[in-house]
Amino acid sequence: MNGKLNQSVKAMIGPRLTVALRCLLQGKPIPRWGNFRRTSPFSTIYGSDRGTPLDRFYLHRFLEKNRKLITGDVLEIQISTYTGRYGNGVARADTIDIEAKSKPTFLCDLAESEPLIQSSSYNCFLMPNTLQNLRNIEGCLTQALRVLKPGGVILASTACFVPLTPDAPDYWRLTASGWKEITAKTWPGCEVEIESHGNCLAATAAMMGIAMEELSEEELTHHDPRFPVLTTILCRKPV
Repeated sequence: MNGKLNQSVKAMIGPRLTVALRCLLQGKPIPRWGNFRRTSPFSTIYGSDRGTPLDRFYLHRFLEKNRKLITGDVLEIQISTYTGRYGNGVARADTIDIEAKSKPTFLCDLAESEPLIQSSSYNCFLMPNTLQNLRNIEGCLTQALRVLKPGGVILASTACFVPLTPDAPDYWRLTASGWKEITAKTWPGCEVEIESHGNCLAATAAMMGIAMEELSEEELTHHDPRFPVLTTILCRKPV
């Protein structure tokens, strides 16, 4: 009888009010959507028109933490922005890209770079926010390791809970566990550190195009592995 009555009440008040009533009775919070109740984000370019894209908070902390490794001969994807910003004692700063518009040192697909780039050439290879866009991911990671000198490092980051890249194919949105599987195949014998960064609030803000400056440091640094905004990877080639 009670079951039939409950079904009748639900049918009468509708599903939305049913959920609201259930939350009230169970003491659960009810969302106050305000202007978040929308089907388009606040920014379509990752919040860069509002401030700094939110995922850069985690990328910059990662590079700052490993600043001492960005030294000697450094190769960077596309342009040498982060080599200049975080490098120290850099002897050579080269770049690689598949498109000519960035005027890279090496114009080629990383997965097919062996004829152009000598093996064991670089102390550091910077691959910021890159891995999700590499179609032949295993080939690219294999070549990235090849060009490193013994003891050299790869510093990479890759997107998770942020909007897809608007002007390029976006192939891989893996968890930290997924990247561990791929790097175990492509970088055997290497010391590899993989970390995810973010939480529910940061992931929601990143998806909505909210800028980094619009959240507090405490809100950004809280870690919940279920909501990764960015994954960072450090690989050290054996000596």
